[in-house]
Amino acid sequence: MFTLVFGTNNRKKGIELVELLAPYNVEVRTLADFDKQLEVVEDGETFFDNARKKAVEQAKFLNAWVLGEDSGLCVDALGGAPGVYSAMFAALSGNKNSPDDDNNRVLLEKLANVPLEKRTAHYTSTVVLADPSGTIHGEAMGHCRGRILFEHSGEGGFGYDPLFEVIEYHRTFGTLPPVVKRAISHRARAMRKIMPVILNLSEPAV
Repeated sequence: MFTLVFGTNNRKKGIELVELLAPYNVEVRTLADFDKQLEVVEDGETFFDNARKKAVEQAKFLNAWVLGEDSGLCVDALGGAPGVYSAMFAALSGNKNSPDDDNNRVLLEKLANVPLEKRTAHYTSTVVLADPSGTIHGEAMGHCRGRILFEHSGEGGFGYDPLFEVIEYHRTFGTLPPVVKRAISHRARAMRKIMPVILNLSEPAV
């Protein structure tokens, strides 16, 4: 079985990837499965910059195939913010910590006077696959478009999911069933693009 390390400690992201790869001959591990970890400084200017750093540095450190991923929320009315700073949005606004609740609160504060029709946004996910030497074998990007509601809806997902409404479904990522989210999410769309590379590696040589 081909083993792929998902370069994150976020178990919820890991679960998403496990579910996406469940039908295939791929064992998925996350950084949380390793005793020794490398902390990668996410100082890139783009999602791809950060995803490449995660993939290459973790692959060399773990001597494993690693899928680096960086994702975030881009809100049109905020000029694309929080973007690559999605995980630390509240911290940049003065909070020492930036858990999901604080990030969501800061987002709502910044959009307080923005009407619904101008609260458009999209999630972006970038994935980069690197071998144990740090050589990159594939990259992909996926998007999911929607808008930011005025209040939370649902307890599912993580991050900004309770505020992010997929307009066609009239539901947030926080209320959509996992099977639907796996089909339309930014991460799922990025994974579908890079899946042929992963499956080619997982197939036994003839």
